[in-house]
Amino acid sequence: MPTSIGHALAGAAAAWSADLVPGRRAWRTTPAGASWYRRAGNGLTLACMTIAAIPDADLLFRTHRTYSHSIGAVIGVAIAAAIIAARRDRPIIRVASMCAAAYATHLLLDWLAIDRLPPVGIQALWPFTDRWYLSGWDLFRQTERRHFLSRPTLAMNCLAVLQELAILAPIAAAIWSVRVKALAGLSTEMSGRDHPPQ
Repeated sequence: MPTSIGHALAGAAAAWSADLVPGRRAWRTTPAGASWYRRAGNGLTLACMTIAAIPDADLLFRTHRTYSHSIGAVIGVAIAAAIIAARRDRPIIRVASMCAAAYATHLLLDWLAIDRLPPVGIQALWPFTDRWYLSGWDLFRQTERRHFLSRPTLAMNCLAVLQELAILAPIAAAIWSVRVKALAGLSTEMSGRDHPPQ
């Protein structure tokens, strides 16, 4: 299964993609010369990256790849994000879709990964079914969590991270570029509204 680094990168890319949908985005505009953190979406992007990696916390409870890796969990995240957005006077559908998309990338990456530890796959359609699903495409390498600091495990996990970066970084960079241009245009449009016509 992919590492937290790959999951976080995919979560950011999904959040930025969902943020490109037209609608109420004025609260997301950034002035020219703003910091990278602000242009990346401030805390919401960071939250989406965390949300994308958090399903693997189920390793602590010996329920790995079950209900936390399911469409039911994605729906739960969307509902929780919508409630938080409503309390903070943010666009509910936009924030909920960004968070849900980020969480859903975890399921997608795990579904596309090598998995040799039984039971194989994820319970992607829980609570509708308890079946386990795996694509068989083996796009992402198997990672090792036992003997974490041993040389073979470090080598295996480093190769996994490099492969994830090779696949996901260009996708995230392309989406980032489109998003920055879209928000720059929105920022120009918003500043134009602040000035009377010449």
